[in-house]
Amino acid sequence: MPNPAPGFEQHPNYSVVIEPSSTRVRVHAGEVLVADSTTPLKLSESNLPQVWYLPLADVDQSLLERTDTSTYCPFKGRASYWSIRTNAGVTEDAIWAYEKPFDECAPLAGYVAFYPNKVRIHPDAQD
Repeated sequence: MPNPAPGFEQHPNYSVVIEPSSTRVRVHAGEVLVADSTTPLKLSESNLPQVWYLPLADVDQSLLERTDTSTYCPFKGRASYWSIRTNAGVTEDAIWAYEKPFDECAPLAGYVAFYPNKVRIHPDAQD
């Protein structure tokens, strides 16, 4: 069943570009390695900083706690959130994902992104 993003109809010049990458991206919460991926997606969106999306399979899911937080993007869809729990404490709503993204952003399904002001994101090299 088609699930088009309403935002592109209202803003036809808006751009969301999703590209596969071979850049190794690691994510730390404090000293704890939360994610390590060599198959991230690089998302570039009009007037916003680039965002790395990592496969959920490359995240230590034992550290994640789903929260009730939800946001909506007219281009990507509804986002779900997770906090990260380590021995050092809880980093609230540090991760988001579009579990059922709009058609134009379908590659994001199964991937998560991290807030750079809540964790350290380390791409080995920009491609």
